[in-house]
Amino acid sequence: MSDSKIIVALDYPTMDAAISLAEQLDPQRCKLKIGKELFTRSGPVVVEQLSNVGFDIFLDLKYHDIPTTVAKACRAAADLGVWMMNVHTLGGPAMMTAAREALAGYDQRPLLIGVTLLTSMDESTFRQIGLTGTIQDTVLRLAKLAEQSHLDGVVCSAQEAALLRAQHEEKFQLVTPGIRPANSDVGDQHRTMTPIEAITAGSSYLVIGRPITSAKDPMLALEAIETSLK
Repeated sequence: MSDSKIIVALDYPTMDAAISLAEQLDPQRCKLKIGKELFTRSGPVVVEQLSNVGFDIFLDLKYHDIPTTVAKACRAAADLGVWMMNVHTLGGPAMMTAAREALAGYDQRPLLIGVTLLTSMDESTFRQIGLTGTIQDTVLRLAKLAEQSHLDGVVCSAQEAALLRAQHEEKFQLVTPGIRPANSDVGDQHRTMTPIEAITAGSSYLVIGRPITSAKDPMLALEAIETSLK
């Protein structure tokens, strides 16, 4: 298993494109994230193929349903041998607990991470969907529910990482998307941070997509990010 803190987001529509990118990377230097589009189009085979060449896989499907359905989905993901998976914390404690209990019997149990609020959410969207208080207060509350439900950590904006790290011990994993190296395009992310800023703030793992996947030399881009973290 790689000890890298970098998770490369394979946000591709086809398995061929995802594997082509992965072939340019070193499985000892990064992990890979497979999301909804790639998994929906390619299915479990893309997870199996990338796992077979040594990559740790974060299956980013954000399960959110009744407890029994989510528990069964988590077992199915664990059977694929994924390193990490996630559920929506807004599904509530019963759902999160059922998901965690579904993974209890595995010798190499995948990490189970809760999604708090998506990094694309800004204050306007937060109000439109009827949430009250502040984004930060909501993230802190949802993360506490995740910990009480025995999840291994949460997906969060790096901008909330310092607050969350102050509330949770180091073993509670903080997985942060929306990471952009200095001077790069922020794309559709509203709450972004550079890699070194995120690690300093308390992030455990950095999810990085286009700055690596759109680079002319993805491995060189990855190495530059590694250098920035030293």
